[in-house]
Order: sequence, then C-alpha cells, then structure tokens
Amino acid sequence: MYLKHFGLNEPPFKITPVTNFFFSGGNRGEILDALIYAVTGSEGIIKITGEVGSGKTMLSRMLLERLPLHVEPVYLANPSLSREEMLYAIADSFNLNLEGQRVNIILQTIQNLLEQKLREGKRVVILVDEAHAMPLDTLEELRLLYNLQVGDHKLLQIVLFGQPELNEKLEQPNMRQLKDRIVHHFNMQPLSKSTIESYLMFRMRTAGYRGSNIFSADAIKLIGNASQGLLRRINVLADKALLAAFVEDTNNIEARHVQEAIRDSDLTPRRSTRKRAVATIAALAAVLAVMGALWSLDIINFGKTAETNTKFTTAPRLAETVPTVNATAAKPATEPAKKPGGSMPLLQQRLDATFTTAPRLAATVPTVNPTAAKPATEPAKKPDISMPLLQQRLDATNTLFAALNQGSASIQLFYTEDANPARMARLENFLERANKLGTLDKIHILPIEIKNRGGYRILYGLYPSIDAASTAMQQLPQTYKEAYAPTLYIPNVAQTAP
Repeated sequence: MYLKHFGLNEPPFKITPVTNFFFSGGNRGEILDALIYAVTGSEGIIKITGEVGSGKTMLSRMLLERLPLHVEPVYLANPSLSREEMLYAIADSFNLNLEGQRVNIILQTIQNLLEQKLREGKRVVILVDEAHAMPLDTLEELRLLYNLQVGDHKLLQIVLFGQPELNEKLEQPNMRQLKDRIVHHFNMQPLSKSTIESYLMFRMRTAGYRGSNIFSADAIKLIGNASQGLLRRINVLADKALLAAFVEDTNNIEARHVQEAIRDSDLTPRRSTRKRAVATIAALAAVLAVMGALWSLDIINFGKTAETNTKFTTAPRLAETVPTVNATAAKPATEPAKKPGGSMPLLQQRLDATFTTAPRLAATVPTVNPTAAKPATEPAKKPDISMPLLQQRLDATNTLFAALNQGSASIQLFYTEDANPARMARLENFLERANKLGTLDKIHILPIEIKNRGGYRILYGLYPSIDAASTAMQQLPQTYKEAYAPTLYIPNVAQTAP
C-alpha cells in the first residue's frame, strides 16, 4: 500500500524470514561466522537460544545458505515429532524409502548412509528449529544419533535453535547426558537502542529506499522501548508506523506515528533500565524504613520468644544502610555522583552493574580482522599521557595480536563507539578497576572503525580456539558477567561492518 509513497520495491519489514534482509549488526554476523566455524571445524552439539522474535529462524536460514558444499544439512522445521517420526524425517531428507520399517532397521540404514558420506569427505548436520518444543524422547534420540561415529570421527553434527525454555528443559536430570555434549552455546541478545536506527535503515535500503533517514530520534526511541529490541516487534511497529505516515501523506516517521502503531499492536513502551533501577532502590528503601518504624513502635508483633526476636532484629539496621535515591534531582554529568564509602562494597558493585551501558554497546560491534583491517577514515585518537593504563594495554595488544594463529578467539566485553575524552576517561577508570581485580593483564584493546569513527574494542583473554574461549567465558570474573554481555570474538574471521 505504501511502497510507491516511500519509493520501495518491496515491504521492508516483513516478519517472514527472508535472507536478503539478514542484518549482521547486533552480533548476528559474528554468531553466524562462529556457527559456520563450529559446524565445519569442531565437534560437540551446538545450541542457539533467544527470546521469541529475536531472529533465530532467520539465523538458521542464513546458516543453510552459507554452509560449505561438503556439508549436507537436514532441516527439521517441525520439532513436535515423535522419536520414530524424526527418524523418518531424516531418512526422507536423504530420499530413503523406509516407510513401515522397524526402528532398528531405520537406524542402521541411516548409519550406513552417514558412513558413506564420511568416506566421500562430506559432513552431515541436523538443524532443529524451535527445539524447546521437541519431546524429551525425541531429544534423547538425537543424542543417540550424535553418538554414532567411525573411529575418532563423528558421523553427524547437531544444531539446536530454541527459546530460553530449552535451557530449562536441558536442566532436567534425564537430560544431563545431552547437555554435557553441548560444547557451543550462543545467545541471541535483543538489539540495543543504538543499533535499532541502523537496523531500520538497513531494511529500508534493502527494500529499495534511497533517501535519507526518515525515522526521527523520538520515533526510534519509542520503537526501542516498546519492542524491547526484539526484531519481530521492531518490524511490526515500523511497518505500522510507515502505514500511519502514508495515511497522513508525510514521508517522515515521527513519534505520533509510532504511538499509533503501539496502540494498534497492544504494546506499551517500557521505562528505561536506569529509571526502573532508581525506582526499585527507592521503593526498597521506603519499605525497609517503614518496617523499621513499625518495629520501633512495636506495631508489628514478631513473637515473644528470644529465638523469634533474634531473627528480626536486623531489619531496622538494613533500612539504615540503603541510601534514598531522588530520581528527579540527578546531578549533571560533569559532576559525577559521590561514590558510597568503602564500608558498602556490595552496594557499589550492584550500582556499577545496574547503571553500566556497556552491555547495550557490545551488541552492535562488528568483527574486524586485525591483520587485514582497512585504515579508518577517522582513526581512534591516541590516549594522552594521563592515561597510562590504556596506552599500556594498547601496546600489549598490538604485540600479541600481531602473531595470531588461525582459530584463535577472545571474549568481547564491550566497545566504545568513538574516542572522545569522556569515553576515554571512563575506559581508563575501567582499566584501573581491572588492575585492582588482578585482571589487567588479560584485558586487550583493539582500535576499530564504526561508521567512519574510531573507537576501541575491549577484549578479555586470548585463547587457542573457540572451544577454549567458550569455556573461559563461563569462568569470567562475576563482576564482568554481571556488568557486561560477553560474546565470542574471532579475530581471524573477516566480516564486513553492518
């Protein structure tokens, strides 16, 4: 309806997965590269999880397109298959007519075929979409299939795509053998707000749009809040906002168009993480203060026995240690809030973890091959002499990454979009905290280019393989797990920026 109005060749925000519209930003491209590497170069079952509408099916279709010719995929789009039905589906994908055969005959025939593929130098991979809906017996049968091997060679590879409920299913005691065989796990994070604008314009231009950005900053912010960064929701809201603008006969998408789309989609913008955190702390302080007051007035009767009284004597003291936060009286950015004293380390830890913006920034970073990187149009500014730790880590990283081996991997904590003084000061503060934690020698910093601006990629450790990096990611210091959104970084996998 609105295609001609906006100069489009096709609808830009279809919710049906079309690989031409695959967006490599928000770590999607990195996950795809890592998946191809894992399927073709390593063993172990692979698991990809993400919320509804995060782009799992699109990723599976891209994997099917990008797999090398020697890898033969079996795609199971319907997970609600019984054990026997799944075996029939696998046999059908290889044009094996086994209708009416006993299970043991089907299994033996499939094994014979897989052995023949191995002799031909081919590798078979089974891709299971919506794996969280697969019956437990069928998942167990998949594990038994994965166990098939000749000598030291596995006969097939398995990739499971599912919602977070898949993780819960694998925690069941009778699933521990399958869980133990999962050696690669990738999590599809929602798009950060800073990435949504790039995503919207990528889809528009793929659909044929050639003009400037038509989404206002307020419109993008509303889409980010209401969609929670989930691609399917972003597509629905953007499509309806375009329709609202078309009806109004305007070419610009404003906040009012998105608000109309939100009402029509029954979606409500969520409050920002910072505001919700401040409100939560203030509410907790108020509740504990009231409990303390009631206790002091003896309105709440907790019992007369010495044992019962002992249980609750700490409640008023807790209220004293929680600071009251005034959300409407925030200090300007140039005057940072005074840090709590050293007697409250846990409070400081949670405040740091709550208010950091690094997890959202990390989701948008492209992978760059440091050994073949193009010079940035606007290279990252060199830190001045007042930032000795930053300069130290840049020098150390340059030396280490100059002699990378193929297959090496690292863990990305976050990245900076540019090298302005404020960001560099925060990065130096991060390195000072790392020094105190004893992890400074594991921090590596790579100059990168994003949207023709120089920035830095902050990495943790350097490992000989993706498997080693995946294992190390589970053993990261708790501070980094809570404050950032760690992802795998593969230096030698070249990839264009989104």
